[in-house]
Amino acid sequence: MTMHPLWRPLHTGANAARQGQRIARRQTEPGPLRAHDPSWSADYAAVEQLVREAIGDDALTVRHVGSTAVDGLVAKPVIDVDLTVPDVDDESRYLPALERAGSRLIFRDEMAGDPHRHLTLAQPNTNLHVWNPGAAEPRRHALFVDWLRLNPADRERYAEAKLAAVENDGGGRLQRPQSDDRVRNLRACLPG
Repeated sequence: MTMHPLWRPLHTGANAARQGQRIARRQTEPGPLRAHDPSWSADYAAVEQLVREAIGDDALTVRHVGSTAVDGLVAKPVIDVDLTVPDVDDESRYLPALERAGSRLIFRDEMAGDPHRHLTLAQPNTNLHVWNPGAAEPRRHALFVDWLRLNPADRERYAEAKLAAVENDGGGRLQRPQSDDRVRNLRACLPG
């Protein structure tokens, strides 16, 4: 069976290896999962405005992704945003302005072979992911959010898997899936 180019295989230990590339810590910890909060869309709008005012036309696309972008889905109260810029590696065009606006660079790495910068913002608590045009990961994010918005049964299954992962880990916080069983349970919620 041929794998769709937007599906990436699980690499056990990838998140742990990524921690070695950390530049700084986030300003605000994510906190536990909670019921969907309608204010998250306004929080995203504030982040989008901040980004567009900071870097102007270099903000090619700005998109709300992740669980907070899906009405009715439980989520950690962190706004996930994908930002596309003309050239991620030309940090001088966007990074100083985003830092002046309150963002902090925490990772300079690659995801799925594409250069990636991960910034955070304290208020609203935000993960700002910066990509080149055509990067695979933002397409995955968009497809996943769109799928969950259009498929209530899968959205519910995904929410149940997230809640079960928290319950199994204890401590009330959803961590990145590390065990094969947790990853299989989350992936079972996805089509194909």
